Amino acid sequence: MQEEDVIIRIKSVIEKIKPFLISDGGFIDFVKFEDGICYVKLSGACANCNLIEVTLKDGIEMAITSEVPEVVEVRNVE
Repeated sequence: MQEEDVIIRIKSVIEKIKPFLISDGGFIDFVKFEDGICYVKLSGACANCNLIEVTLKDGIEMAITSEVPEVVEVRNVE
């Protein structure tokens, strides 16, 4: 049950940041949560952007880890 709660909270944060990515032509999908790592798939403009790591670490990861302390890292799956 606890993992389900973590996933619900992760998805809630993703829904909050999704409009910002969409406004730049990008998109984000939740893939899975496993061993403290949240896996997401960045697509659209994000997939080919040179700043994808900055967006992932300084934006998405910071937002998720600040609201969901069970998440220690966010990784993009290609």
